[in-house]
Amino acid sequence: MIAKIVIIEDEKPNADRLRRLLKVLYPEAEILAVLDCIADSIKWFSYHPHPDVVLMDVRLSDGLSFEIFDKVSIAAPVVFTTAYDEYALRAFKHNGIDYLLKPIESDELKAALTKVEHGQLSVMQNVSLGSVLELFKPKEYRKRFLLPFRDGYKTVLLEDIAFFYSELKITRAKLRDGQEEIIPQTMEELEQQLDPKLFFRANRQFIVHVDAIVRVHNYFNGKLKLEIKKNPTVEVVVSRDKAMLLKNWLDF
Repeated sequence: MIAKIVIIEDEKPNADRLRRLLKVLYPEAEILAVLDCIADSIKWFSYHPHPDVVLMDVRLSDGLSFEIFDKVSIAAPVVFTTAYDEYALRAFKHNGIDYLLKPIESDELKAALTKVEHGQLSVMQNVSLGSVLELFKPKEYRKRFLLPFRDGYKTVLLEDIAFFYSELKITRAKLRDGQEEIIPQTMEELEQQLDPKLFFRANRQFIVHVDAIVRVHNYFNGKLKLEIKKNPTVEVVVSRDKAMLLKNWLDF
């Protein structure tokens, strides 16, 4: 029986979605804490009784959640929740019951938590070799967009895009040559489809290509401000919570 749950998730919409799903699936369960960074997670697990299960995002504002296990022992099974599939192998090593890719659906979450209820100790148990290998296939990321043009269509390549931005609920791509295109995908959908080695979700409004960043400036309250190539009037501010993630991304 699952009675007590801890959520580790740095994106409030994702944390709220998990709350809603859990309220339906386990209405009697208590969510003990919603933690949004490594530091707070280490502190919480150091001073509180551990829950029946932990729902843990992999990429947090201050690094990868695997760092938590280096500082504190978590005596609870973990369901990893993430938008990235390249961390699956490491998840197996840290109490991993399951590894769910966002956006998480109710039936997937239920199946993962059922494993916890049945006492399954590892995500590797009862998993066929084929399904494990499937996790490690290189992910195919979007390379182009097919967009309406006059009486037909045209192709816009990812390599020609400097950044994406959202304005009035419309997603636009700013091309390196200065042109703009309206993109049908939402920013959340793009975040799943774009190669994270090339594109960074700077904030809710901007996703920026690594080659479009000319300089990174210190901003007030620990924030960073990006200078975008050929777009001096565009202001892209990265929050203090994401600042270290951005610097790690640019330094790799």
